[in-house]
Amino acid sequence: MLNRKIYQLSREGKDVWIYLRDQGRWLERARILDVEGDLVLIRYETEDEDEICAWEEMIRLDSIGAVAQRLSSIPKSSGLSELPTTEDCPESEHLESPHLESPHLEPPFDAGEEEISGSEASQVRSKPSENNPD
Repeated sequence: MLNRKIYQLSREGKDVWIYLRDQGRWLERARILDVEGDLVLIRYETEDEDEICAWEEMIRLDSIGAVAQRLSSIPKSSGLSELPTTEDCPESEHLESPHLESPHLEPPFDAGEEEISGSEASQVRSKPSENNPD
């Protein structure tokens, strides 16, 4: 199952975090380039004080203990007031609220009819149909 998921992530081309069991370390923001047999080709970067290094490694599938993918991120420096909200969306793209009455929906009964309570509803259900002689 893990090898199928790793293959899928290689096709997506997104950054992933890979935990190497045998080395006990995480590779951050790695990109899975290829999966061939039990070997995985990955590319990642490391940053030292004075340089940034790009690495390409071939890793055995058995060495991979976990693969994580970032779903979303929000910078800490920006306050919540700076996040886009529905008010920032153009009026033409607003969605109707499901709680508001929609002109496309009809009420469950006609305006001339009264709603039937639970006990009355069971009596109506128990009456045989006039058209059906059963």
